[in-house]
Amino acid sequence: MKLLKFTLLLFLLPYALAANSFPQQQLVPGGIALITLNGDKQPTLYYKKQRILTLAHKGQWLAVVGIPLSAKPGKHTLYDDSAKAVTSFTVIDKDYPAQYITLKETPKNKRLINPNPLDLTRINKEKKTLSSALSTWTDQAVQLNFILPAHGRLSSPFGLKRFFNKQARKPHSGLDIAAAKGTPIVAPAAGTIIDVGDYFFNGNTVLIDHGQGLISGYFHLNKTLVNIGDPVTQGQTIAEVGATGRVTGPHLHWNVYLNKTKVDPAFFISDYIPQIQLNKTTP
Repeated sequence: MKLLKFTLLLFLLPYALAANSFPQQQLVPGGIALITLNGDKQPTLYYKKQRILTLAHKGQWLAVVGIPLSAKPGKHTLYDDSAKAVTSFTVIDKDYPAQYITLKETPKNKRLINPNPLDLTRINKEKKTLSSALSTWTDQAVQLNFILPAHGRLSSPFGLKRFFNKQARKPHSGLDIAAAKGTPIVAPAAGTIIDVGDYFFNGNTVLIDHGQGLISGYFHLNKTLVNIGDPVTQGQTIAEVGATGRVTGPHLHWNVYLNKTKVDPAFFISDYIPQIQLNKTTP
C-alpha cells in the first residue's frame, strides 16, 4: 500500500470567516446526506437506530444525516418511530489513502501502541464516558454555519487508513490542524460543553453539544478553558492547541459527530480548505 504524503500549499484562512449555511453533501462513508422531506410537522427519523437532525428549510424539512466510515455502498434507509421506512439514499464507495506514523521507541509510546492491562481498563472506562456524552440529544435550534476552530495548517485529513509503527489502527476520524502549542481554539458554532477530560489516547479533551445530535470534539489540548455545562458562542475561545495523548507533535484533532457518527469536518467548512497537493511515495 502506498503512502500519500500531504503537503499544504496555503495556510487555512482565518477562523473568523463563516462557512455555508449547510454542510456539503457527500454520499460516501464518512460523509453527509441532505434529504428534503415533506410534511407540516417536524419528523422524527432514525438511521441505524440513531435519531437524526432535522430542521425547517424553505417551507420543507431537511434531514442532515451522518454516514459512518463503515457504511457499505448501496441503498440506506431512514425510518420513523414505528420502524417504517420513510426515505432512502445511495452511498457510493470511497477509497481513503494510508498514513504511516512512527512513534519513537520510548516506554510511554510503546504503551500508546500496545496498552498494558491497566491502560486497557482505563481505556474501556473512557470509552463508556465518551459514548454517554455522544448520546446527548437536545431539541433546539441548530447552528450549521461553522467556522474554523483554529488557525494553522492541515496536517492530516479525515478517513486516512492509519498505521502506527507499521501496526494497523482505526482510520483517522477527524481533521488535524497543526499549530504551535498554546494556539487558541474557538467554538465553530454555538452550543453547550458536555465533556471536559483527560483521556489515554485523546489527551485533554472538550466536547460541544450543538443540538439534535450534532457534537464537535477537540483533542490533544494543552489547556481547557471551559467547564461542563458552560454555554459557548460561535468564536469563543474554549481551549489551546497542545500535544497530549497519542501524538507526534502539537496539533488540534477536530471531530464532528452527527447521529453519533464521525463525519468529515471539512464538509462543514469546505469553502475554506485550500487545495492540497498529493505526493505519492512508498512507506
